[in-house]
Parts: sequence; C-alpha cells; structure tokens
Amino acid sequence: MKEQLTILGIPGSLRRNSFNHGALRAAQQQTPEGVRLDIYELTDIPLFNADVEVSDFPATARDLQERIRAADGLLIVTPEYLHSIPGVLKNAIDWASRGGENSPLRGKPVAMFGAAVGESGTRFAQSHLRLVCMGTEMIAMNQPEVYITNAREKFDEQGNLLDQATHKTIGGLLDNFARWIRRLQP
Repeated sequence: MKEQLTILGIPGSLRRNSFNHGALRAAQQQTPEGVRLDIYELTDIPLFNADVEVSDFPATARDLQERIRAADGLLIVTPEYLHSIPGVLKNAIDWASRGGENSPLRGKPVAMFGAAVGESGTRFAQSHLRLVCMGTEMIAMNQPEVYITNAREKFDEQGNLLDQATHKTIGGLLDNFARWIRRLQP
C-alpha cells in the first residue's frame, strides 16, 4: 500500500473566486496525513471535437489525462448549473475519457462535493456526475454526501471558506476518501 496518496482536485467552475474553487482550496487545508491534494485548472481545455481528437489530440487534454493517470484519486468540486454539472466539467471529462481501454478514468476512485447559493446545494449536479462516473467507469465514493448550501453566507468575496463546520465536513470527506482509496488499491 502506498504511504503517500495524491488526489487531483478538479473544480467544476472557471471562476477563480468561485465558491467551489474556495471549497477546493479549503480541502487542501484539510488533507489527512499522508495525502497531497493538487488542483488542476480547466481553463485551457478546448471544446471536445472528435475530428480534433483524431488529427491532433490537444496537449492540454493529454496533460489532463496524464495528471489523472498519475493520481490515486479524483476530487471533483462542482457548482450546479441548470440542475446539472457545468459544461466545462463535462467537456474535461469527455477529453479525459478518451482512449477506450486505456482511459485514465477507468477504475479511478472519485469523490465529489459542491457549493451553491441555494438550499439544495448541488444535489442534482452530483447525481448527474455519478451517472457520468458510471459511463466512464470511474468508481464514485457514495458516502458521505456533502452539499454546501447557502454559500454566500459561508464564503468571503475572494471565495475563501469561512464556515468552520463546513471545514470540518470537508475534512471528514477527505478522511473517508483516503481510507476508501487505500481499500481499493491492490
């Protein structure tokens, strides 16, 4: 069993000061001993196009695949857009899933949570993301489910998480995720 785990954090938002970027930065502060959380920005991933895939696979998409392949698990922190995941996140997953049997997503442990301004948090987005996980053969951790509700009250204007109870909840999710990744490792 690996002593040091590497988790690749992927924010589902492009906004630097988004609540979800802030939640992912807060997760970096909550990692258990023996776990490193790196954040991967999706800003340079082009729109998926099968013609481009065949002729000239984009270097940024290949980099995403390599970073996923090197990670022990993925932590996706996503907002909810129109009761689903943002297009930028789905687009990145589309690129990362390429390669058939060699897709870096196949068998990759993934945990998720998200922040939203409303009372329901990101329930629908996470539900849709679980469907995408099934389609890509990622192994989604089902519990605990973490929905950061009323995000305007819990983050400052720079997207920093201020709410200590939410910090503790994120820390608990990361503890569970690290144990779960270790159980799944050969």
